[in-house]
Amino acid sequence: MTTLTRPPQPAPVRRGPVLAIVLISYFMILLDNSVVFTGLPSIRADLELSVSQLSWVQDAYTLVFGGLLLLAARAGDILGRRRLFVTGLAIFGGASLLIGLPPAGGWVIAARALQGIGAAIVAPTSLALITAHFHGAARARAIAWYAATAGIGASLGLLVGGALTEWISWRAAFLVNVPIAVAMIVGARAVLAETPRRTGRFDLPGAILATTGVGALVFGIIESGGAGWGSARVLTALALGVLLLGGLVAHESRAAQPIMPLRLFADRERSGAYAVRLLYLGAMIGFFYFTTQLLQDGFGFTPLQAGLGFLPMTLVNFAVALAAPRIGARIPNAVVLVAGIALTLAGMVWLSRAGADGSYLTAVGLPMLLVGAGQGLAFAPLTSSGIARVDAEDAGAASGLLNTAHQLGMALGLGILVTVAARTGTGLTGPAAVTEHVRAALTAGSGLLTAALLVAVAVILPAHHRTA
Repeated sequence: MTTLTRPPQPAPVRRGPVLAIVLISYFMILLDNSVVFTGLPSIRADLELSVSQLSWVQDAYTLVFGGLLLLAARAGDILGRRRLFVTGLAIFGGASLLIGLPPAGGWVIAARALQGIGAAIVAPTSLALITAHFHGAARARAIAWYAATAGIGASLGLLVGGALTEWISWRAAFLVNVPIAVAMIVGARAVLAETPRRTGRFDLPGAILATTGVGALVFGIIESGGAGWGSARVLTALALGVLLLGGLVAHESRAAQPIMPLRLFADRERSGAYAVRLLYLGAMIGFFYFTTQLLQDGFGFTPLQAGLGFLPMTLVNFAVALAAPRIGARIPNAVVLVAGIALTLAGMVWLSRAGADGSYLTAVGLPMLLVGAGQGLAFAPLTSSGIARVDAEDAGAASGLLNTAHQLGMALGLGILVTVAARTGTGLTGPAAVTEHVRAALTAGSGLLTAALLVAVAVILPAHHRTA
């Protein structure tokens, strides 16, 4: 009698640890996007940086991060996402160590660029890992947590950055990443399953066109803040970026294994989600950047007090984001997204009326609650729409596009809003000048949110109804 034996079965995925590792890693890179804001004055004084050099402490990170996202996302599909995720964490943690122990400003800028490489790997790979490890209702809950992480990362970064800068040093805000990165590397190797590696050629022309095209576009947007939109350097960079991205589209239409599959744009809901994310994040980066200035330079808050000023918003954001799956079970995601953008817009318009003679509660605190609730509602359906109906083979590319829209939106929004702010309050000084700059910038940010709302209503809402 022959005894049949079952082949060994793979160990079940431990979803709790998987989600914890992915979210903590993603939160770490999001934290670094904003933790630097409250530390910039101390960095400038400590390293004796010029205004131009100081701007590149943030811009070097943004430029490399945005430029490499599509390349890193596609590399995860080919090389294996766990392997690339661990590599990204190692680069990010090593760069954080270099930033925290710098002998000169140039070293910080170079290390921030290196940190951007690690972030460009971790950001899309983390969402692709969620797609690979979670399905059905479990994926919806994981995406809700991912969206909550995205929503609170920026505001909590201001609090963490302010506290560490005031109590210890601006260097501590970067050095804290090192033990976190090491722990996440160990955890990732222990609990994450490696995704199947795709065979075939790597789309090198597409990688070069995507990286240089997005990089040129981000560079032009960044430079516009100081040189102005009419600068020859800015116009040349923007024109080059558009030309290279046009070449990317032409190449991708013929490539056998494209770095940016054009079929991802065939779905109206996904395309609308990319556009809305770009506009929404353009407004939100302005909200964090200028509200921090309002609290410190207009209301006289310390860096720590300014960080604490965002705490009520963070708590509301987190609570609403965690309730999003239950809300989404009763209300269509597209409707939740529209409501979230509308709430954010109401809060932004209210905040844009703030003056230095107002109170924190009525001028800043209450409108922040609306913004926080709006973010908590918007991010989960916006993320879900960006990866809706994506095949497993395109999960990395879709995640890369989502994060590219995120980074381009922040770079474009900050470039536009800084330019708008610079043209107001020229005859004023002190807190009055600050509040005029902030009012102008947040009014322009309200315009970006209005555009995002229109796209959501005109594109995502009808598309969602057709596929429901």
